[in-house]
Amino acid sequence: MKSTIRNLITASLVCGIPSLITPAAWAADAAAGKAVYSAKCKSCHGADGTPSAGMAKAMGIKPMGDPAIQGKSDADLKVSITKGLRKMPAQSVSGADLDNVVAAIRTMK
Repeated sequence: MKSTIRNLITASLVCGIPSLITPAAWAADAAAGKAVYSAKCKSCHGADGTPSAGMAKAMGIKPMGDPAIQGKSDADLKVSITKGLRKMPAQSVSGADLDNVVAAIRTMK
């Protein structure tokens, strides 16, 4: 009886631990996102998320730390990136790279 209970507890722990670890494993990687951002976004939005004064004026770009940008949902940011927004063309970023770019934008406060 004791061994059955011990086996059930052990099985519960073994099965339960991955569910605790999995959300962290699925978390977006801001560092990886910065590499994609650097390749696809930096030329207009600036290396640190602050566009040059000329680019900001010509294209109507706000800094990534602006409350209007940081206040958008992740889903809205993804749509802006993949579909484009005003003068910004759509970018070919998808999957984990897209999640990672959004995570990188979230660090630019």
